[in-house]
Formats: sequence, structure tokens, C-alpha cells
Amino acid sequence: VFPGVRQAQWLTKTKLVEGLPPPVQAIMDNPALGLQELEERAKHMVSHARLWDTAEVAPRREKYCPVLFENLIHICRLMSGKYPSLSKRMLARNFRIAAMWERESILLQVRGLSGILMNSVTPIAPVASKEEILATKEHVLETFYPIAPTIDLQEVNVYKELNDTGQCFRDGYPYSHPHTLFFLESANVRTDRFRPEQLRAKMLMFAFGNALAKARVLHGNDPKVLEQPVVVQSIATDGQLFQFMVFQLNTTDLVSNDGVKNLVWIDSDQNLYERAQCVPEVKKRVVTKPAGISGFQPDTFKKFLALYLHGTV
Repeated sequence: VFPGVRQAQWLTKTKLVEGLPPPVQAIMDNPALGLQELEERAKHMVSHARLWDTAEVAPRREKYCPVLFENLIHICRLMSGKYPSLSKRMLARNFRIAAMWERESILLQVRGLSGILMNSVTPIAPVASKEEILATKEHVLETFYPIAPTIDLQEVNVYKELNDTGQCFRDGYPYSHPHTLFFLESANVRTDRFRPEQLRAKMLMFAFGNALAKARVLHGNDPKVLEQPVVVQSIATDGQLFQFMVFQLNTTDLVSNDGVKNLVWIDSDQNLYERAQCVPEVKKRVVTKPAGISGFQPDTFKKFLALYLHGTV
């Protein structure tokens, strides 16, 4: 299998940093925000999605995954009482994006349905400092010689170079900044879902595509190192396992491997809970596994909430 994220890093001229960036970690660690108080509510919302919002003995992923997402977004919105600017957000569903760029001598395009996009009135501030951005010049991008880095990409004839930000960034649209992309891998059959590594590559490509399209609206089409980098986040889940990502577009000068690189922080494979037991498991008249949610991971919920609050708090 060709490596997903490593390939996406080359295609987008991006350096990977493991874990979440310090500004997001600071939100998680700030006791004044009272995130712990919402943990019990989050656990309740998991139970609602997995156990109560259905008449089925074993509810299907395509049902509970979207319900869980809506429940978590609902909890996040409760914070707007404390932070009124959180109400200046908009969720765009079935959102299409198209962005083109050149890498070495290859013309590339990312386009298609880009998950659910949360837009904001204000952009997320850069998470890497000017010094950290300049330091990426030293980073050497991995090559895959003798394999072409575009080995499994679909080749198409492009008759029109398209950079389309969809309806979300049109002039006069108040929620004009991309904030967070959400991908729900809710197919019931495992083979119909992206594997986690493929999913992270997809998240990176679409976060990059949205950031690039926005950067061109703001700064024009000429390749350049951006004075004000564009930050786009991404969260993906199959209804249990979560992937978290923060992408910072530092440059639209993507042709060569030299110079400033873009940056991505990835926190992989975070379970929100270990098991949802819809009916108790009984062996020899003894309940071996009681009904309910087991192994709830509050930190995974806090990461979801911290990314939502990022740029406001």
C-alpha cells in the first residue's frame, strides 16, 4: 500500500508535526474554561447516539455516526453563552472545493465533496511563529524514488484550470473564513470506509485545498510565502475513532522542494469510547458485559471541543 499521509505531504509541500499544536493544547489544559464540566454531558451524548436513538439491537454506523457528530456540535455550541463570538459560525454541508497547483512539473488538483465545513467570521491566527515557519526551509521532503509520488492519483484531462471556493467565500458572505472540516466515515461496511491512514491523507488534501483557495482569494494567484498564513483544521470520525488535524498554509510557492514548507499537526486514532454494549452479554446466567458505554475517553472529547474553540478563546 502506498503511504497515504507521506504522499499527501509531498503533494502539498508539507512538514508533519505529531500531536496537536501548543495553542490547542493550551485550550485543553485551561481549567478556567470548565471543559471538565461538559464531560458528563458528552458521555450522555455518546449513550444517546449509540444506545437510545434507535430501536435496533445493534444500531448501524450510518445512523449513529452522524447523530454523535450533531450531539458533539450541540455541546460545543453551549459554550457560545460564555463566548458570544462562537455564534458567528456556519456549517456548510455537501460543500464542493476545487484548487489547482503545480508541483515540480506536475499539475495537480484537489476537488470534490469536502465534508462538512464550518466557516467563521474571523480566521484562525497562525499557530506557528515566523521563526518556526522559516525553520521549515531546512526540512527535506521525503521522495519515493523510483516510485512516482503521483502513482495512484487519477489522471484527467483539464480543459479549464479551476480554482473554486464554492459558495462559502463569495464577496459579501459574512462567514468567509474556513475554520474546520468534518469528515464522517459512516459507511456500515468496513470495506466502504476509508482506513485511518487514507482518511488522514484525505483530511490533509482537503484542508490544504481549502486553505489554498482562500489564500488565492486573499493574496492573488502569484506563488509566494504568505505574510499571513492560512490555518484550516480537520476532524474525522467513524463514530468511535477520531482523527484531529491542524494545517497551516505558509506558502503558495509549491513548484520546487526548496524554501518554506507548509505545516500540519496530526493527532491520530483517538477513541472516544472503547465499547458500546446495546444489550447485556450473559453467560451461564451471569452478566459478563453490562449494557452501556465503557471506556469513555474524556481527552478525546476535549480535543474536539478545543479545536472548535480555537480561534475564539
